[in-house]
Amino acid sequence: MKVAVIYYSMTGSVYRLARSVEEGAAEAGATVRLRRAAELIPQAVIDARPELRRAQEEQRSVETATVEDLVWADGVALGSPTRFGNITAQLKNFLDQTGGLWAQGTLVGKAVGFFTGANTMHGGHETTILTMSTFAYHHGMVIVPAGYAIPQVGTTRTGGSPYGPSEFSGKGVELSEEEAIIARAFGARLAQVAGKLAR
Repeated sequence: MKVAVIYYSMTGSVYRLARSVEEGAAEAGATVRLRRAAELIPQAVIDARPELRRAQEEQRSVETATVEDLVWADGVALGSPTRFGNITAQLKNFLDQTGGLWAQGTLVGKAVGFFTGANTMHGGHETTILTMSTFAYHHGMVIVPAGYAIPQVGTTRTGGSPYGPSEFSGKGVELSEEEAIIARAFGARLAQVAGKLAR
């Protein structure tokens, strides 16, 4: 099983969620590539904001995603913070580079799931995941949701839904225990489904 966890995170919150997804997939036996979408914010803007500089430094060791990472993977987890209930320009820019893969049917039948984060409880956790999912429909991928098979989806008071893991960064910097559990369980489930489809 090979899983690519590809995300964008401006402040580091979705990065921490991506790490939990990565951990879950690895615990399920997958070989995992953690990759981040290329930054589009000018460096001068980042340098002027200490919280963005800290997040950039925290993620410095994560390689930039390429289309080849999608080709390599049996399963893909895509993560983006919300931007007015929608995907960020950074991850959208990455996904927009996959036209050649679409033309060749390269991603057809591969497992894919989504995760997100927002600074407010009703800032678009579910709509962002639904927005990202249209990518999968056009590529003929198999969407793997979190579902209620993960018990914490039914009890969480912060992030996480049946659509996929999410984090509520308005509560603080770190993931809640339930957010981390949901993300790890989701990563494991995605890896397992990806393995079955690949076989």
